[in-house]
Amino acid sequence: MIDFYYWPTPNGWKVAIMLEECGLEYRMIPVNISRGDQFKPEFLAISPNNRMPAIVDHAIADDPIPVFESGAILLYLADKTGRFMPRDARGRKETWEWLFWQVGNLGPLAGQLSHFVNYAPQDEAYSLKRYAGEYNRCLGVLERRLAEREYILGAYSIADMAAWPWVLIAKPLGQPLDEFPNVARWRGAVKERPAVQAAVDL
Repeated sequence: MIDFYYWPTPNGWKVAIMLEECGLEYRMIPVNISRGDQFKPEFLAISPNNRMPAIVDHAIADDPIPVFESGAILLYLADKTGRFMPRDARGRKETWEWLFWQVGNLGPLAGQLSHFVNYAPQDEAYSLKRYAGEYNRCLGVLERRLAEREYILGAYSIADMAAWPWVLIAKPLGQPLDEFPNVARWRGAVKERPAVQAAVDL
């Protein structure tokens, strides 16, 4: 059994998708970030960066394994199940590259854009323009990658699970996908997967 500390955000969806895709048994524990649950001592003991998602794997009953940071959780679950990550050296290397690209670029930039679109004072024109431009640039990187591949690595993987939630929210961030037809096609293909639908509905 896996305890899954979750709130419905793109980072939360990433791990929910992997759990659903692998058919792993899990217990969802809500972390209401608007109420400040992420700062509770019992959660900080699992996720010292006070961010969800996090998991605790009870596979070893007397020594449960906590994992925080969504990218680390995806890698942990891929290793645990032997699924959704290539086993050859080149494939693993590409997985790491695109996973780190998501957690270091696409996700943080989209998150900052979301802040300035949804929460910042309206006179923050410079910041809004900067993060909108950087998010657009990241979509361009993904567009080129998907030009000759169905999914980011060719086969569906944790790289897709990591990036997809941050593209799902493109329209609310003011970024239509008209100029990114490969991204739009990929976004639709991932969205059709039953496990992805179950994860977003969680």
